[in-house]
Amino acid sequence: MLTGLYLFLVAYFIKGWASLKRPKPYTGTFHTKVTVLIAARNEEKGMDKTIDDLLAQDYPKELTEMIIVDDHSTDRTAGIIASYADRGVRLLQLNEDKPLNSYKKKAIATAIGLSNGELMVATDADCRMGSKWLSSVVGYFEQNDLVMISSPVAYFEEKSLFEYMQTLEFSYLIGIGAAFIGNNRASTCNGANLAYRKDVFYEVGGFKDIDDLASGDDELLLQKVAKRYPGRIGFLKDRKAIVYTHAKHSLKQFLQQRRRWASKSTHYKDKRIVALAVCIWLFNVSLLVNAGLGFYDIYFLKLFTLQFLLKYIFEVAFLLPITSFLKRSGLVALLILLIPVHIIYFVYIGLIGNTRKYEWKGRVVR
Repeated sequence: MLTGLYLFLVAYFIKGWASLKRPKPYTGTFHTKVTVLIAARNEEKGMDKTIDDLLAQDYPKELTEMIIVDDHSTDRTAGIIASYADRGVRLLQLNEDKPLNSYKKKAIATAIGLSNGELMVATDADCRMGSKWLSSVVGYFEQNDLVMISSPVAYFEEKSLFEYMQTLEFSYLIGIGAAFIGNNRASTCNGANLAYRKDVFYEVGGFKDIDDLASGDDELLLQKVAKRYPGRIGFLKDRKAIVYTHAKHSLKQFLQQRRRWASKSTHYKDKRIVALAVCIWLFNVSLLVNAGLGFYDIYFLKLFTLQFLLKYIFEVAFLLPITSFLKRSGLVALLILLIPVHIIYFVYIGLIGNTRKYEWKGRVVR
């Protein structure tokens, strides 16, 4: 039953991704005032590259506002941001005297409160993007009656097999978020490439009721918007809209990140999504159990082999069009290596993701 449910779900994702259409080139005159938002903490290593990419955008400068919030950095991040003041980059600095559990949400909400834009476009301080990123997002916004737009995020500049495997798995996660939107049931997204109307942010109460969790400035906000505006959240299936970031270099960093992402799941308002996540977790548990019992009974080994093969076939069918869109089709060859590792880590993260605190940006949060 669990295997059948998982295969049905992957088929649902395949349908959702296929339902997303490539946008038509925007040929009109832009009129939307945009605010680009970034919350940064200890990002001196790549902050200048991200800002340079933002300043190189071909979107009209008179319609663009850039606000970067320094979240109590202990390195040169604030100084780097301030050095771009004469080029229109606005630096805000958090000065919270009481501990918070969600500094990032506080940073974003503060920036939105001081912004002049109609459309908020959020990205991260360690991201890179092409010069047509902003114009592709806004063009899609102006062509469609949408209140929120999720756009693709991808890893790049990998240096090890571990990082390449992360890229493939991350492509799967981005594909899931896109597929849900393609099926008109927006549920997940990535805050490194997310745009939404300022008035809608306030209409749904901003981060109220979700600000007790360190993470969730993307998915939990999206779910609030989806409840108020079903069918008016889009996924921009356009390579020009891709934002690039890096995979984690170490296993410890990777597990901390995934625990942070998993911590959001119990706060999902749509409990059907939570139920699906639990079923997927149980499916992976069944794979481990059958693999273990296979050492004692050939029946369970056969059952595990069948489950593994069906999982592999369906996931290849899902990943091929996604990696083709990203121009990384060759990564699918790593799936045969990724699946066994993913099963173990997925079960592990499911057990500890909501039970322990984790480290994020030098802070211990929950």
